[in-house]
Amino acid sequence: MDSRAFLGLQPSHNPFRWHLEVTPGVSTSGGFLFGGSGLGAAISALEGTSGRPCVWATAQYLAYAKPGEVLDIDVTLAVVGHQMTQARAVGHVGNREILTVNAALGVRPMEERGQFEQMPDVPRPDECRERAHRMPVDGTINERLDQRVVRARDLHELDGTPSDGRTLMWARLPEIIEDVDATALAILGDWVPMGVGQALGILGGGNSLDNTLRVHRLVPTEWVLLDIQVHGVDHGFGHGLVHMFAEDGTLLGTASQSCIVRFWRPSRKDRS
Repeated sequence: MDSRAFLGLQPSHNPFRWHLEVTPGVSTSGGFLFGGSGLGAAISALEGTSGRPCVWATAQYLAYAKPGEVLDIDVTLAVVGHQMTQARAVGHVGNREILTVNAALGVRPMEERGQFEQMPDVPRPDECRERAHRMPVDGTINERLDQRVVRARDLHELDGTPSDGRTLMWARLPEIIEDVDATALAILGDWVPMGVGQALGILGGGNSLDNTLRVHRLVPTEWVLLDIQVHGVDHGFGHGLVHMFAEDGTLLGTASQSCIVRFWRPSRKDRS
């Protein structure tokens, strides 16, 4: 299965319009479209329409799409050059705009290259514990993700004591084996809000305001190491990034985000 099939993104008779049925499988436990799914779908639509691979894409999240709704994604190729395309995609449900994505796509042949961000020395995924979730994940995007904790506190350890802002976690999409593309990275990179809760030591996280994906180099890999670094939290907003590495240490890409910081509401389990 490729990333487009994983999301359920469908083309239409119009090469500039795509459709995504919002299902629980691409949504959060809170019952709305996962931000990484939305950005991933827009990237897939942009690549499909332009015929070029994504270099970077930035999403601004404006509203929620819920299971049972259909997200229409309209693509505009603003500038088409010999090697690069500058484009945007607007995702909407009816006349309600859900997200806007701007992107650059293309390839420039060049011998010079270098990777200057290095993967930290961490245990293998099979040596790490599974990530525990506070809410049921049955049928949601989290059930379709395999997450192994390298460096993070368990829920009962979040006592309000701040950390150094860094969380490390292996993740994979079992339905997408080794074919990690820009769309898959968009899904895997949407974890700054989770990192904010870890950084502050609170039972909370946040809602993404944006997500910017920068693609460095795509190589075959089953697992992706997420190096989540929260830079700061103030005035109710958190800011950070996620470096994403292949198992061989290749930097696949970087995702950066700002989010609205929110405390979790007490669940029935918490009140019992």
